[in-house]
Amino acid sequence: MGTGRLRGAHPVLWAGWAALAAGAVLCVAGWYGVSGERYAERQLPYLASCTIPGAALIVAGAVLLTYGRVHAANARVEELYGLLVAVAEPADAREAVVPAPVAVSGELRMVPGGTLWHRADCPLVAGKPQVVPVDGKLLAGGDLDPCPICEPDATDS
Repeated sequence: MGTGRLRGAHPVLWAGWAALAAGAVLCVAGWYGVSGERYAERQLPYLASCTIPGAALIVAGAVLLTYGRVHAANARVEELYGLLVAVAEPADAREAVVPAPVAVSGELRMVPGGTLWHRADCPLVAGKPQVVPVDGKLLAGGDLDPCPICEPDATDS
């Protein structure tokens, strides 16, 4: 499935860590050189040749690390998406399982104050003591909507 590539570090991550390390070494060398000089005109070469490039390498390393981590995360998301949408084809189309209906009762029920009407064996109302038969006036007036789970029909009642 190609998970070996994900477990190894991405080359951009290695480059980012190397740039961070080199930048840190240059900054330390620049600081050490500047700290040993008393006059500003003798400190400028250390700033120009060590500290400024070191800071630039640190910024470049941070950018590379961010890019590498985003790249690795995107690769993981793509792999997970591939696993999610991969569906095994049935050997024979006739063996495909047809889902059973959620509710088949012809009796219609509603919860007082509710906005939906249900079949009596709908999982949303089955076993609830406050359920009452559907009021025909509410049903005819369009005040109630059919349950999207049990999908009752007005002719069931």
